Amino acid sequence: MDKSTTIELINFILESIRLINRRFKNIKSGDEFLDSDDGLDKLDAISMRIQAIGEALKNLNKREEELLLRVADKGYWSRIIKTRDFISHHYVDIDAETVFDICSNELEELERKILEVKNNN
Repeated sequence: MDKSTTIELINFILESIRLINRRFKNIKSGDEFLDSDDGLDKLDAISMRIQAIGEALKNLNKREEELLLRVADKGYWSRIIKTRDFISHHYVDIDAETVFDICSNELEELERKILEVKNNN
């Protein structure tokens, strides 16, 4: 497997998490995404990065499924990829509270797991 592309995907995911965290740091509730143009811009930008993480994981899973499975089960990675599919195909149904929840409760764990994937590569 092409290790340079694998590491590029991993680094892209880590950079996307960093950008999401920077954009999200002053958001205190899902409603803050909806109450101003700045909040809507952040919701759009964060949603795009969540989608991009899912796409990168989808490609990484095709190339390095065993590497991912050393860190978490198939269901964990599948949920992230399905989130990408939802954003891609149902963008008008994106819920600000769901994006808030992902940013508040899921990204830290994902970052830890991706760093572990990187260290196992």
